[in-house]
Amino acid sequence: MADNKKKIGDLSVFPLSFGGNVFGWTANEAESFKVLDAFVEAGGNFIDTADVYSAWVPGNQGGESETILGNWFASRGNRSDIVLATKVGGGVPEPRGLTSSAIKSGVEESLQRLRTDYIDLYYTHYDDPSVPVEEIITTLDELVREGKVREIAASNVSAERLEALLTFSAQENLARYVALQPHYNLVSRDTFEGELADVAARHGLATLPYYALASGFLTGKYRPGVAVDSPRSTGAAKYLETERGQKVLAALDDVAANHGAQPATVALAWLLAQPTVVAPIASASRVDQLPALLASVDLKLTQPELDLLTSASA
Repeated sequence: MADNKKKIGDLSVFPLSFGGNVFGWTANEAESFKVLDAFVEAGGNFIDTADVYSAWVPGNQGGESETILGNWFASRGNRSDIVLATKVGGGVPEPRGLTSSAIKSGVEESLQRLRTDYIDLYYTHYDDPSVPVEEIITTLDELVREGKVREIAASNVSAERLEALLTFSAQENLARYVALQPHYNLVSRDTFEGELADVAARHGLATLPYYALASGFLTGKYRPGVAVDSPRSTGAAKYLETERGQKVLAALDDVAANHGAQPATVALAWLLAQPTVVAPIASASRVDQLPALLASVDLKLTQPELDLLTSASA
């Protein structure tokens, strides 16, 4: 695989981000280590997690994913080779919020679990409209100046609020968001396209879509009459009930057949062809699920293929 790194601020990343939401959920520590090793061996260097992963699992408290990653870094001695993204401000069942104290305590807890002294890309996971933009940006700027965070980014934020955050950073010459992580895929386009995408383009933000495979629906394994044994099956199967979902599956099948590729590869390649998208986020619980994800980096879709997928997903 050729060196095809992309830039996010001063960070140089592989154009596929490995989603760490599976660590401590559908992958235990031993399985997580195997899939992380395979991802790195294939050229991957970009890993995405959050302080709250995987709190939705019965018996978990949150922080399990970061803890597994921290153990992997310690065991492999490879922290400096990885571009690590994590988040603050989420929460289960209630969001942590983005007050200055919440951000500062959040980063210290994440650093401890991750067994590192810096985070490459630090997201505000969910916006907290009760906190002024000045407080959020000033606090994040402090973390950057202290060397605890290299770059900052946003997720789950409105276009209007994102614009205000970026404007304040520019006015005060403080750390600014360099990336945006929106919910975006072939069956969920209005969650990004439009005003939010316009803000990202106008400010040169790198876009890193989450739910890039729509909870597994875009892998093509969910079909009418086919039962799939997966913790994500409820979320993925709902797309089968929509006309758009069926059209997208048919288009993915057509394009995949053209290339001898998997539907997941095509779905990620379509994202990579969209304006401002630098690296979709996708996860795998097993090593045998990785090749279809990694192949997207080298798959170049023709304009008619892109048009077919875009039309089917309209």
